[in-house]
Amino acid sequence: MASEHPQHPPVSDLLSLDDALEKMLSQVATQCIATRVPLTAAAGRITAVDVTSPVQVPPFDNSAMDGYAVRLADLAAGEPLPVAGKAFAGNPFTGEWPANSCLRIMTGAPVPPGTEAVVMQEQAEVSEQGVRFTAPVKAGQNIRRAGEDVEQGGVVLRAGVRLGAAELPLLASLGVTDVAVYAPLTVAVFSTGDELQPVGTPLQPGQIYDTNRFGVRLMLEQLGCTVVDLGIIPDDPQALRKAFRQADAAADLVISSGGVSVGEADYTKTMLEELGQIGFWKLAIKPGKPFAFGRLANAWFCGLPGNPVSAALTFYQLVQPLIARLTGHTDWKLPPSLKARAATPLKKQPGRLDFQRGIAFTDEQGNLAVRTTGHQGSHIFSSFAQANCFIVLERERGSVAEGEAVTIQPFNHLLGA
Repeated sequence: MASEHPQHPPVSDLLSLDDALEKMLSQVATQCIATRVPLTAAAGRITAVDVTSPVQVPPFDNSAMDGYAVRLADLAAGEPLPVAGKAFAGNPFTGEWPANSCLRIMTGAPVPPGTEAVVMQEQAEVSEQGVRFTAPVKAGQNIRRAGEDVEQGGVVLRAGVRLGAAELPLLASLGVTDVAVYAPLTVAVFSTGDELQPVGTPLQPGQIYDTNRFGVRLMLEQLGCTVVDLGIIPDDPQALRKAFRQADAAADLVISSGGVSVGEADYTKTMLEELGQIGFWKLAIKPGKPFAFGRLANAWFCGLPGNPVSAALTFYQLVQPLIARLTGHTDWKLPPSLKARAATPLKKQPGRLDFQRGIAFTDEQGNLAVRTTGHQGSHIFSSFAQANCFIVLERERGSVAEGEAVTIQPFNHLLGA
């Protein structure tokens, strides 16, 4: 894993984040095939087609309140109305409903034929003479109409929606038993570097743990991908070439960590040139400048920087939306950016879009503020454990004084939100 910053190319040679995203997303389309799965196996999957309802909801007109079913003509005289019967959810009223009377009805019960309104029990006075209503009654009040929530044949979920705790119970309530979803994306991952060791292995002098591959795998699993883990590849062109070919044959997307800078042992870019095609590999962002994107014979390729913070940031900002496109997740989006007051000074040099780790909070005046997690070096991964947002500092902006307005981007579920 060579140094991320051995050279400093002119800022004009670096691609902006927006341009990089446009280049990536304009080239790719949904990679996964559609399949039908039982509802019980659909959690986290992406709908492949619009899901329509086989029934209408509610299936019949029903009461929205505990109260009394009435006909407007029976209320004209303003006299108390005797209760002619009762209607419950699951036990509807089926008898004769005499004129000049009302029916006791409970929430969810089918409204008897002829019902023009339901009066909530809080607006009724009950005596031996019957029920007197204490508020004006309007036609249709407190009645849920059949099909008011969902029409039969109506679209309840569009294609491209991730199925979770809100969506799956909805489909279950409609009697849907299986759903068309996209198959998981297969992603091959490996790290490069003679200094890397698997997590849990005793370290020798000069060695470090391969945290990047560990973190990338966790994020891929959160995104519902099937992971092919090829481990750690030494800084050797022959071994790296073999890993590239194995990954390309096994996956829809290949993600490597390290080896995309310009050091003597950074062979990833060379392999990509030999076995595929480079889209770009230098970005005007900090951290994360040496990020590579390209195409192999069968799979797309993303080369993450070797430094841990840089790898996590570029995965979050670039690989995450790419995976959303490849998996058909059309309603995916990052949390909206917010404006906040800088509660601490922030160091920055103009030239690159800077994603600093921050802690957003509400200050004593009730306003949104943010403070830095401290040192922002691309090797300080502990900053992610403390942070709940990125502080996004514009490309040409310099250092920020305490009290200035800044843009923050709250973390989504990948980084613990």
